[in-house]
Amino acid sequence: MSAPAALLRSFKAPSALPGFAPTLTATLVWLAAIVLIPLAALIFKASTLGLGGIAHVALEPRVLASLRVTFGVAIAAALVDLVFGLAIAWTLTRYAFPGRRLLDAMVDLPFALPTAVAGIALSTLYAPNGWLGAALAQAGLKVAYTPWGILVALVFVGLPFVVRTVEPIIGVLEREQEEASATLGASRLRTLWRVVLPELTPALMTGVALAFARGVGEYGSVIFIAGNVPFVSEITPLLIVVKLEEYDYAGATAIAAIMLALAFVMLLAINAAQAWTRRSLADG
Repeated sequence: MSAPAALLRSFKAPSALPGFAPTLTATLVWLAAIVLIPLAALIFKASTLGLGGIAHVALEPRVLASLRVTFGVAIAAALVDLVFGLAIAWTLTRYAFPGRRLLDAMVDLPFALPTAVAGIALSTLYAPNGWLGAALAQAGLKVAYTPWGILVALVFVGLPFVVRTVEPIIGVLEREQEEASATLGASRLRTLWRVVLPELTPALMTGVALAFARGVGEYGSVIFIAGNVPFVSEITPLLIVVKLEEYDYAGATAIAAIMLALAFVMLLAINAAQAWTRRSLADG
């Protein structure tokens, strides 16, 4: 049977769900209403400036500084979440200990907590007179109202994405492979590097991509702890709000379009790396 005929037959196969045509139509309608139309409106508004106007906005020193802070700290936070998210997911999945369910519930706290509340709590905690901020200040470290504060906020909001993405994969890993590696004389570190991590890499990259995407667009939890100092700790979403408050709608949409393009390119690169990793594992 040819591939098109097999594909057509799969569309006609009995299913508990509605047919292909209704589901595809509903998918495209909702995708257009929620994603495509708003993005098209954003790009259309930004296009009123022309390519020269958008380039002029993109090359403004304040915009460039905010983009460096936003994307640089988002990448750093996603990498921190990668390390600690893997450790937390491994602990919650592989070990039973008192308070495990409480810790498991606390992982989802950033999902349920309003971002503004999270920002106020973090700024209070890490302020120079806060519980942790005072101790860090004595050591000569300042977190609140600096880019380090942004990093703390983005790590907080992005950690659950890595943990919840990796947990199911750890749960289905075959321990026999780890035991066989140990039997053959491999150290724990070598077993982790050669046996465990290759199986977890696609899920880890998915979690990192989600944490990065959340970090790039994060606003509420950041503005309270960042200090919002231009050229130092000002994030691009806040700069967009500033432009809107100045009634510079074209400039605000231009900055938003620039953020959209940069985020799309970086997520596309992460997804391409993830697809390559999956193919490598399948071929191996």
